[in-house]
Amino acid sequence: MSNVVETVKQVVTPILKEHSFYLFDVEFVKENKSWYLRVYIDKPDGITIDDCVLVSDELSEKLDAMDPDPIPQAYFLEVSSPGAERPLRNEEELKQAVGSYIHVSLYKNLNGNKTFEGTLQSVDDDQLVMKNEKWGKPDTVTIPRDLVAKSRLAIQF
Repeated sequence: MSNVVETVKQVVTPILKEHSFYLFDVEFVKENKSWYLRVYIDKPDGITIDDCVLVSDELSEKLDAMDPDPIPQAYFLEVSSPGAERPLRNEEELKQAVGSYIHVSLYKNLNGNKTFEGTLQSVDDDQLVMKNEKWGKPDTVTIPRDLVAKSRLAIQF
């Protein structure tokens, strides 16, 4: 299935560049008896439903015109935003999230907690610094990078 993902990435990238969008991820997965091709796109000020429709239509047209068909089985095409609480998967995404409200899960306790939420203040090779706001106690916390299991954007209530 990685061939499908790579082919879709190659086909969708020029479409996205034309509209000043960028590719967040592509998945081709089987759920129950159906196959789903999911393309996650974004842009700096956020993706709209109209943006998703535009990319879906253009991508569908390009994939349908390819011979041989890169995806011979029936599938559902879904084009969407990666979501408001998208994962921060790498260094670049973490650095882009500086100033944003995030959720961090740790491999082991730090100051008696395994999760922190707050505004990411800085990132470097060794640590994340954030204003911890999860328990109503604004507090700056420094988290060693080797303790971070997962991080994602979060919605602040």
